[in-house]
Amino acid sequence: MRLPAYYSALAPFRETFLTGAPVLTYHHVGPRRPGARLKGLYLSPKLFSRQIGELAEAGFSTPRFDRILSGPSGDGARRQVFLTFDDAFLDVFEHALPRLQERRFSGVLFLVSDLLGKTNEWQQRAGDVVERLMDEGQVREWLAAGQEIGSHTRTHPRLTQLSPAAAAEEIGASKKSLEDRFGIPIEHFCYPYGDWNEPVRDRVAAAGYKTACTTQSGINLPGASPLALKRFTARYPSRNLKAMWRAFFGT
Repeated sequence: MRLPAYYSALAPFRETFLTGAPVLTYHHVGPRRPGARLKGLYLSPKLFSRQIGELAEAGFSTPRFDRILSGPSGDGARRQVFLTFDDAFLDVFEHALPRLQERRFSGVLFLVSDLLGKTNEWQQRAGDVVERLMDEGQVREWLAAGQEIGSHTRTHPRLTQLSPAAAAEEIGASKKSLEDRFGIPIEHFCYPYGDWNEPVRDRVAAAGYKTACTTQSGINLPGASPLALKRFTARYPSRNLKAMWRAFFGT
């Protein structure tokens, strides 16, 4: 059966998740603000709890993100899923972190390094609502809770539209800024808007990152490039997805 376009529940994905390294991506975990244009980026805390609860009850664990490089080894390791949170919205700290702690799950928070404690300026320029981003203290609490962080550039640009020098600055300076601020290696990167090409990928590698996440949907099979990782976008079910699940799974 063809997979749904988005991840809302485990059932349609269960067997696929056992064939490689699945990555789920989240943006907001919290109520959607009136006037928000990108409605699909918001997931209710209740649905987030249900999603990670299903994974936990099915025996899935959330290893450190660098484990994605080595691939599964043994039957137990096959039940692994990797969680990512793009942009570091404040509602992730408020609503996702407590639920991750309850389940002893971990995830990677991709930070826009120049905008810590500020707002989603890149979305506001496109006419979207103002949303707060986590500040340095909240990121430190995130780390203290056993979570991970990575880079999402300095200002969240479309990297393929920048000059080579400007793209390299966005990629490399973000890494250095976060390492200087938090005192830990920053090894994981996420392409803003999923916008990348081979030259951008090569600049990410040259900056010293071990992995980079795209917005392409799918499972990461053994041998896949660690600098072009696929992810399933987690969101609420559409009416069509609800109908599909009722038809196939009776839920």
